[in-house]
Amino acid sequence: MGLGSLKDVSLSEARELASECRKKVAGGLNPREERDKHKSEKLAAKANSITFEKAAEQYIETHKASWRSAIHARQWENTLKAYAYPTIANVPCADVSKTQVLAILTPIWTEKHETATRVRGRIEKILDWAIAKGYRKEANAAVLKGNLQSLLPAINKRQRVEHHNAMHYDDVPALIAAIKDDPSVSARALMHCILTATRTTETTDASWSEIDLTKKAWIIPKTRMKRGIEHRVPLATQACKMLSLVDKNKSDWLFHGATKTTKPISNMTMIKYLQRKDGCKAFTVHGFRSSFRDWAAEKGNFRREVCEQALAHALKDQTEAAYQRADYFEKRVELMQAWADYCFGVATAAETESKTAPKKTATKKTTSKKTVTKMSK
Repeated sequence: MGLGSLKDVSLSEARELASECRKKVAGGLNPREERDKHKSEKLAAKANSITFEKAAEQYIETHKASWRSAIHARQWENTLKAYAYPTIANVPCADVSKTQVLAILTPIWTEKHETATRVRGRIEKILDWAIAKGYRKEANAAVLKGNLQSLLPAINKRQRVEHHNAMHYDDVPALIAAIKDDPSVSARALMHCILTATRTTETTDASWSEIDLTKKAWIIPKTRMKRGIEHRVPLATQACKMLSLVDKNKSDWLFHGATKTTKPISNMTMIKYLQRKDGCKAFTVHGFRSSFRDWAAEKGNFRREVCEQALAHALKDQTEAAYQRADYFEKRVELMQAWADYCFGVATAAETESKTAPKKTATKKTTSKKTVTKMSK
């Protein structure tokens, strides 16, 4: 029975192996058969293994048809790529450990709790899939209760809310002034996103088939919306003017990649462009939705439900939501134009009138001498 190459096994190691083999023979075992069996089991385990990344891809492919939109599938891919893959992408599902899952979650558990919760849940579901498929025999390492719960700090409800860093609406006109003449795709996409108060992926994945410049409307299909409901977006004059400058024949996408016109820009394009601007590094693209909402609440004279519909938000009151059928499109036309005018520094009629109206001079009343004499008498 061979004990291995002289390059790999030293003389002292060979003596130890030979001694172990003699003991097995003395015990009635065949060391060669045992070695061959171990090799076969190892090869079978390798053939029946799958890395976490491959398992995740198959899980997403299997389940994405049942998810409410393509955005949901992309969120899965993005969060796993950002947080899970750096640690366990090439680790077989059978070997993913609790220690590795904790290494993924611990850095973001307090600072980005909502994100961390989603990442943990997604890892758990993928490992459950691997167990059902026979790729893993061990218990699920990502289960929270009775497993990770005692190893991670408890987070109260207030800490769970993640707010996107938003630019104050007072500073938005200055940003628009700085980027409005930039012909780059990044600048146009960011300006479009701000003027329409839409989400990042709603803008990046926009196609010309959704745009009607004649009617000044952008219809986002339900498959691309977070709530799975078609969303009509009024396009302000400034937004239409910007889109009219884009060559429609170059690509099917409003904002396509620099080298590949067959694909839309990445969801990181706008944030990278924004962070290169002076004083904008701390802000997020999604935060401009908050800028818009704060402006509408404090400066605009629009009903709450109109503003919420502009953001494609679901009403918290389930009873109210059940009876609401209108999308307030006509009222939102006025709202979005007012927002665009504000962003571009266009003064409203009321503001213009107040600035141009002649100032009234205070007049001092005097009493005539006759009146004073009469009163004294």
